[in-house]
Amino acid sequence: MRYRVDIYTDADQQREMLADDVRRGLTAPHKWLPPKYFYDQSGSQLFERITQLPEYYLTRVESSILEKIAPALVEHFFQGDIVEIGSGSSGKTRMVLGALDGNRGRVRYVPLDVDRLTLETSASRILRDYPELGVHAVVGDFERDLVRLPPPTGRRMVMFLGSTIGNLDPPSRRSFLTGIRKLLRSADDRFLLGVDLDKDVKVLEAAYDDAAGVTREFNRNILRVVNREVDGDFRPEAFRHLAFYNLRDCRIEMHLVSDSSQEVRLRRLGLTIPFAAGESIWTESSYKFTRAGVEAMFGEAGLSLVEWHVDPEDYFALAVAGLR
Repeated sequence: MRYRVDIYTDADQQREMLADDVRRGLTAPHKWLPPKYFYDQSGSQLFERITQLPEYYLTRVESSILEKIAPALVEHFFQGDIVEIGSGSSGKTRMVLGALDGNRGRVRYVPLDVDRLTLETSASRILRDYPELGVHAVVGDFERDLVRLPPPTGRRMVMFLGSTIGNLDPPSRRSFLTGIRKLLRSADDRFLLGVDLDKDVKVLEAAYDDAAGVTREFNRNILRVVNREVDGDFRPEAFRHLAFYNLRDCRIEMHLVSDSSQEVRLRRLGLTIPFAAGESIWTESSYKFTRAGVEAMFGEAGLSLVEWHVDPEDYFALAVAGLR
């Protein structure tokens, strides 16, 4: 069969997880919401707009690096699986699949994403454009469902692009990379990781607080998601977008700051959440890395850095790892 989809996280489970995260996050002493809830249909569209902004270099630079290295990356990849974690629309994946050229008939593409609609839509487009390819899609959460991926058919190349690794705090990163280590079975298997590099603070902060205000609306959209899913009455316009670089922890932080003293009702959870003027909800961390830091976190997970590819300005890197 050229196409198959396995579902391990359905809509009801996603709603339950969201409700639990909202309850825990908004009743914590320092309020927070997980960034994965940015990405409903509206949030995904807003993020696509962000990737095209002049300030947001990440997608543009990563794509330029991937385009250059893809032919060498797949040069000896004649049979096996290309696994993409958090695949989304699979846009950058096409650079890798295109580089396979005549070998695609012996390769299976295995995308993992939590959004079934996005996953199935992108998988159908991939099959339309590369009909000789096999596709085994997995609907699941990459922090829980790596063990659900199908057994390999040969070599494995696992990809985690977009600097999504930066959204994970250090303990979650260690757990995730340990899970990745278990997916690599042989000395020829590879892990391709996109990482945003530490750089000038002005460049970093502009990427998360653009002049057009698109990131502001993207940040506020998480409140619209909460309203819809747990019958809340957040007024997104009553919260100010704040993005800054935390120099000590080497991360961009995004917050939503309450403009005034207010209360928000979450009817489905039976909760009323008070906000003081100036109190914030922490919605995202985006850690920035150095080569030494990446080598260290690979080492902790039993991985070894094999290749390191950067753009001319050292803004972004694609790191290739193998078994240690």
